[in-house]
Amino acid sequence: MRREFPPTGVDDPVSLFGKKDEQEGAVAAFDAPSTAAQRVEPATIPVPRGREREEKGDMANIGKSITISGDLTGEEDLVIEGKVEGKVTLPNSVLTIGANGAIKAEVQAKSVVVIGRVSGNVRGTERVEIQATGIVEGDVIAPRLIVAEGAVVNGSIQMTSKGAAGSHASSTPPVEARRPTGTAG
Repeated sequence: MRREFPPTGVDDPVSLFGKKDEQEGAVAAFDAPSTAAQRVEPATIPVPRGREREEKGDMANIGKSITISGDLTGEEDLVIEGKVEGKVTLPNSVLTIGANGAIKAEVQAKSVVVIGRVSGNVRGTERVEIQATGIVEGDVIAPRLIVAEGAVVNGSIQMTSKGAAGSHASSTPPVEARRPTGTAG
């Protein structure tokens, strides 16, 4: 589509763009289809989900039909929906025991979220969260603990300083709350 300008009565009109031929060239540039929209490429980097995803992009999943016996270690976040027996160690990662997850293990991770069931001690170097459907049959050791109403904790709870949650030694004695059986709330 080419635009025509009305004659002005002057042989050599001067416009904002300069001479008439420059003006026509400028108009032609606007009439040409844009190629920038034709070269849109899909994003190759997945969209981060939440604060954790901004720091690292790896997450592993153990599905509900999977059973693992033995030691499980790694450096990426892990969601367990299946069964694990043994020892789970993720020193720099988030471990989530999903609603279908059933763990019979000593658990240690930077952050632990229990939605399913854990039989064994749970140690979080930063925090442990037990959601309303979560059941922990064992001791919980962490500097920060979140226990939702309806969650079950059968064992001792030790609230340690952040640096001491990963080791047994501490400069200050840990605060301990003992509830042999029952429901939090």
